[in-house]
Amino acid sequence: MSSAESPELRALAELEAIIRNLADEMAAWRRRALKAEALRTELGVDHDAVAARERIIELEESQADLNARLGAARERVEQLVDRLRFLEEQVGVEEQAR
Repeated sequence: MSSAESPELRALAELEAIIRNLADEMAAWRRRALKAEALRTELGVDHDAVAARERIIELEESQADLNARLGAARERVEQLVDRLRFLEEQVGVEEQAR
């Protein structure tokens, strides 16, 4: 058995690969942490991310409600316009009959 094939050397090579991957992963996490810290600093000390997220959710729910109400109102206006057209046509028909 050659030394290149020994189980110890294979295990050592696997360990080196795992450590290399771990170092890469840690570097990526560090970049993300630095980016998040820079964003936090940019937003200011008093910025509360949880409160901001809750506010965003609240505003999105409010927007959805307003969009639903707007859609219903638009539908009612279209119905009124249809009725108005019908009445105008009826008036036109009655005037022609006279």
